[in-house]
Amino acid sequence: MKTLIIAEKPDMGRNIAAAIEPKAKNLRSYLEGEQYIITWAIGHLIELAEPDKYDDKYKKWNINHLPIIPEEFKLIPNPRTYDQLKVIAELAKQCDQLVNACDAGREGQHIFSLIQRHLKLTQPVKRLWISDLTSETIRNGFATLKDGAEYENLTRAARSRSEADWLIGMNGSRAFTTKHNVLLSVGRVQTPVLALIYDRQKQIEAFSSLKFYELEGHFTQGDTLYKGMWQGERLTDQPKVEALAAKVKGKPARIQSYEVKDTKEYPFKLYDLTLLQREANGKYAFSAKKTLDTAQALYEKHKVISYPRTNSNYVTEQNIPEMHKSLSALQGTAYHELVQGANRNLVHKNNKFICNPTKVEDHHAILPTNRKASGLSPDEQKLYDLIVRRFLSQFYPPAEYKVHTVMTEVEQEMFKTTVKELLDLGWKVIYADQKKDKPKATKGKDKEEEEDEEVEVSEPFSLDSQGNVFCHDAIVKEKDTQPPKHFNEGTLLKAMESAGKQIEDEELRDAMKDSGLGTPATRAATIERLKKVGYIDMQGKKILLTQKGRTAVELIRGAGIELLTSPEMTGQWERRLNEISRGTASDEQFMLNVKKFATLIVDKVRGQARALKTAFEGETPSATPAKRGAARSASTSTEGTAKKAAARKKEPSAKPADGASSFLAACPRPGCGGSLFMGRKGYGCSHYKEGCKFVIWKESFGRNLTDAQVQALVNKGKTTKLKLVLADGTAADGRIVLKNIDTGELGTETE
Repeated sequence: MKTLIIAEKPDMGRNIAAAIEPKAKNLRSYLEGEQYIITWAIGHLIELAEPDKYDDKYKKWNINHLPIIPEEFKLIPNPRTYDQLKVIAELAKQCDQLVNACDAGREGQHIFSLIQRHLKLTQPVKRLWISDLTSETIRNGFATLKDGAEYENLTRAARSRSEADWLIGMNGSRAFTTKHNVLLSVGRVQTPVLALIYDRQKQIEAFSSLKFYELEGHFTQGDTLYKGMWQGERLTDQPKVEALAAKVKGKPARIQSYEVKDTKEYPFKLYDLTLLQREANGKYAFSAKKTLDTAQALYEKHKVISYPRTNSNYVTEQNIPEMHKSLSALQGTAYHELVQGANRNLVHKNNKFICNPTKVEDHHAILPTNRKASGLSPDEQKLYDLIVRRFLSQFYPPAEYKVHTVMTEVEQEMFKTTVKELLDLGWKVIYADQKKDKPKATKGKDKEEEEDEEVEVSEPFSLDSQGNVFCHDAIVKEKDTQPPKHFNEGTLLKAMESAGKQIEDEELRDAMKDSGLGTPATRAATIERLKKVGYIDMQGKKILLTQKGRTAVELIRGAGIELLTSPEMTGQWERRLNEISRGTASDEQFMLNVKKFATLIVDKVRGQARALKTAFEGETPSATPAKRGAARSASTSTEGTAKKAAARKKEPSAKPADGASSFLAACPRPGCGGSLFMGRKGYGCSHYKEGCKFVIWKESFGRNLTDAQVQALVNKGKTTKLKLVLADGTAADGRIVLKNIDTGELGTETE
C-alpha cells in the first residue's frame, strides 16, 4: 500500500510532489505517484462545533443558559471544503501510513490532528518538519521524517489553545451581548489587545501639553563651529531662558571636558515574523495581515524565503552552510555588488549574534533561499528586499564611529555637545542607496530630551580642549511636551509581543516572547478581528478606538473581570501553552483553569447593570491633536455614558464621584469595599458618600498619573521608577509610594 501525504495547501502539496514524486499524476484534488499519494487540507477542514450542536436551546442566545462547557468538544466539517475532506477520507483507505506535511508549527499540527480525529484515522503517522520549500530541503525532510508521536505535546498545546479560545469567546461574547443587547465580541487574546489600545487612548486624552524652552549655544574655535544644549532643569519660564541667552551670548567660553570614544554599531538581528511586520508597517504602511500574506506567498508560491511564521531571530549550526549557499545564489541579481563586498568569514557557527541554537525552537529566522527570485509582484519585491538586505548585512562588519562628547562652560553655564563622527559605514553600505531612516529614540530618554543632542557627521571633527572658545550666539527654542503616540500596527505588534510591557532591552524582549499576546502566526488575525467587530478604526497608519471599543473595555472592567483585559495575564496563558508543547505543563490543568474563568465571566456579567444603548454610539475621535480642553470634552462624553450606566446599578453608592468613568481597582482602605473610579482631577472611591476620603490626585510629583500607575500604587504600594519633581522643586529619579492607605496621600522613594 501507499503512503498518504497531507499538506496544508495545494501549492505545498504540488511542491512536495515535484520533489519526491515528479512523475505523479495530477488528479485535481490530489497527486498520485508510485510510492506516495499527495493531497492537502486547504486550511481548516474541521472546526469546533457551535453551541447549538450540543443542544437546540443554544440556538437562541440566553444568559441563563451560560456557561456552556462541553464535557467533550464536538468536531464538524467546514461545509465550504467538505468535498476535500471526503477526498482525504477515501484516499486514507488506500494507504497504510500517513505523513503530516502541514505547516511546521502549532496551527499546522492542529489542522492535521483535527482531520485525524474526525476521520478516526488509525494509520501510523510520520511528521515532515521543514523550514523552506526548495526541492533539496523537501527531499532532506523526507529522508529524516520524524515519528508523529514526537509531536504529541504540540498537538495537546494546539488543542488546548483552540478549546480555550472557544470557551472564553463563546461564553464571554454571549454573556456581554445578551446582557447589554449589543453584539459584543470577547476573546482570550483580542480583549487584552483592545485594552492596550484603550489604555493608550486614555493616556492621550488625559495628556495636558506643557510649553518649555531649550537654549542652544553656538560656539566657535578657530574654523570649527559646533552647537551645544544648555544643561539644567527643564525651563518653563520664558523671561528666565531669555535672560540666560543674553548672559552667554557674545562671551568667551572654555572647554570644561572633552572625551573621544570609539564605538561600533553591529547589524540588526535577522527577522522573525513580528519584526518583519513591524518594519514593513513602518516603511511601507503594510498591515500585519498584508505582510503575513505576502511573506507566505514568497515562501509557498515563489519558494524564495524560509518559513515566515517564526518567532526566532537566530539560526542553528545547520543553517550556516545554507546561508552561504543563499549568498552565492544572489550573485548575478540586483544584489550582485553587495554580494561581492560580503565577507563570508563573518557568518559562522561561533557568531552568537547570528547562530544561537538555544533561541531556535520550531523555526529559525527568516532567510532568503538559494532560489533566484522572479515574477514577484511590487509588494512581494518590497518585502523580499527587506529580508535580503537584512540577511546581507550579517556578512558585513560593524559601522565604526568616533563619538565626541564636549562640555563647554560659559559664564558658569554648561552646554553639552555630542558629535558622532563616521569612520566606516560597514554594514550600513547596504542601505546607503535608501532614504536615511529616522534615528531610533535613545533608551530612557524622551523625544524632546534626545532631540538635537547628537549630531552625526561624515567629515573629521576635532577640538583643542585647551584652546579658546567663543559663544557667538544663543538661540531660544520654544517646544511643547508631546502626548503618547497612537498605536499603529507596527507598535501594537511590539506591545503584543511583550504582553504590553514597554521593554526596550532586546534580551528582555526575547525572554518575553513566550508570554506575548498570541503568536507570530495569529497576531495579524487578531488585529483584523478588532477592525471587523467595530472596536477600532484606522486613520492612515494610526489605530483609533471606536466608541463601541471604548465601552466594551469599560463594561468588562466594570464587571470586575480585569483579568480578561490583562495583557500580562493572557501572556502568561500563552507561556503555559508553550510549556504544554514542551511537555513541562499539564494541558488538563490549563483547561480546568480556563473553564473556571469562563464560569467566573458569566457570573460577573449576570450581576451587571445593562448599559445604555447610547454608550456604544458616537464617531471615532480624530487622531489630530486637539486644542487644550478639546480632548477633555471628547472624553467626558464617554464618561457621561459610563456614569449613567454605573448609576443604574442596584447599589446607589456605586455612582462614581466627580464625573468619573471606568472602574479601576478596589479601594484599598480596610473595610471600605468601594471601587476606585477616574474623575476629572483624581481617582476617588465610589463610597465617598459613606465617608471614604480615599483619593489619589492625577497630578502628583510632576507626573500626570496613568491608570496603570494608580493600579500599581493600590496593588503594590508603589510605582516603577519615574522621573519626578519633588516638593522642593528639584528633579529626581524615584518611585511614587502610597503613604497613607486611608486617605490616598502619596510620598516618594528616591535612591
